[in-house]
Amino acid sequence: MKNLPFFDLSIIIIYLIGMVLVGFYFSRKNKNAEQFTTASGKIPGWAIGASIYATFLSSNTFLGVPGKAFGSNWNAFVFSLSMPLAAWVASKYFVPFYRNTGEVSAYTHLEHRFGAWARTYAVVCFLLTQLARMGSIFFGIALSLQALTGYSMELIMLVMGVCIIIYTVLGGIEAVIWTEVVQAVIKTFGAILILYLIISEMQGGVGKIIDIGVANNKFSLGSFSPDFVDSSFWVVLLYGFFINLNNFGMDQNYIQRYHTTSSVKEASKSLWLCVWLYVPASLIFFVIGACLFAYYQVNPELIEAVKHQVALERLPNASPTEIQAMMATLQPADYGDKVMPHFMVTKIPAGLMGLIISAILSAAMSTISSGMNSSATVFSVDIYQRYISKDNSEKKQMNLLHIATVVFGLLGMGTGIAMIGVKSILDVWWQLSGIFAAGMLGLFLLGIISRQSKNHEALIATIIGILVIIWMTFSPSIPEEYAFLRNTLHKNMIIVIGTLSIFLTGILITKFKKRA
Repeated sequence: MKNLPFFDLSIIIIYLIGMVLVGFYFSRKNKNAEQFTTASGKIPGWAIGASIYATFLSSNTFLGVPGKAFGSNWNAFVFSLSMPLAAWVASKYFVPFYRNTGEVSAYTHLEHRFGAWARTYAVVCFLLTQLARMGSIFFGIALSLQALTGYSMELIMLVMGVCIIIYTVLGGIEAVIWTEVVQAVIKTFGAILILYLIISEMQGGVGKIIDIGVANNKFSLGSFSPDFVDSSFWVVLLYGFFINLNNFGMDQNYIQRYHTTSSVKEASKSLWLCVWLYVPASLIFFVIGACLFAYYQVNPELIEAVKHQVALERLPNASPTEIQAMMATLQPADYGDKVMPHFMVTKIPAGLMGLIISAILSAAMSTISSGMNSSATVFSVDIYQRYISKDNSEKKQMNLLHIATVVFGLLGMGTGIAMIGVKSILDVWWQLSGIFAAGMLGLFLLGIISRQSKNHEALIATIIGILVIIWMTFSPSIPEEYAFLRNTLHKNMIIVIGTLSIFLTGILITKFKKRA
């Protein structure tokens, strides 16, 4: 715990005020719902690409990926390597599809294909996953910044949440996009700065880092054998492809941006720019994790404080002897997430801390603001206008979007606060988001690929698919006497099998029905 020097605190305050001022600047243009949700299709493609990149590069990447690389290896980097393939599919099929429909919501077409149930199912799944996503990012950023600043987690979430709500409500999607462009630069610079500081502190420099990394298998991408039980190269590649396919094809955060450009070509360019920015940027964070591992191998006495913190969290009322015993059992994977905040607290000089914290804040704010705007858009188009009132004036639509943005911002903040001290909630939410993503993607693919599939086939396929997803997710809890009923595949295969279950079941039912 430490209090920030005035200079560092000033940098953070200037950054937060700057983000709010962006919202005030673009508020002059937000006179109608189209401007608020799509910026009237006048945003340049390069800005959209930087914006999507900023949304991808959340604080979970900024703080979680180095911890993952520290605790294991570069196996998770295969997720990034899957992005070009998913982007190729999306730019060839998804982007033209959404642009041609002219519908700002990603879920309106599901009603046209399968009925109101499909649209409502996808909307509910999306809104729940957005709350989970925003809450986890609020929680993660507060957990890290508490160690860096000494302020309470509730206060950190409140200040950050209020700033995000102000500029998102005032400026709409245009403010979200342009603040994300700035945030993309800040967070990328912050990552490079952290990497430089670690290497400059390292005895033996880059050569020593490489030697330690090779000796400890830190640069491995995972086993290339056809193994779907452990986290092999192929498991992560498949998982990344399906998750990114869901992001590019079903996530309102990204679909909405396709409509903010002037053409299909510009929208596709923005998607590819995101990919070419994110892949090397994510590699930087894996390099940071490997560098931190080498640094603490050379300075093993420094890691004791991190182990002590983790042991105290696991055994809050234990004796000193029990704490020492726990510390002796901890492996790098157990405390990987704590290492980068510890390095920042102890090794980053005054003056640079403010810049680093601003970078971490920007990583969180970009994703949260996108979630707020897209959730408000979906609520307005898919719930309010669909079920409550279709005939609304421009003023009423704008008021609705403003109120919905504030409400979803507060709900996301509340979810983050609720997660304080209850880490199992975070795990459950991520499990549920995997269920929702698989269900939405399978239904979407069935809708655009199998043109002969109708309402009943889609409904039966979705029910079967969801049952498969639930079984794969929760079967580890099956009692030992029924262990043969457990899912033996790696948990990252849930979205793969779940998506294919809905898609292939729908196609098979359609073919059997046609023959009958």
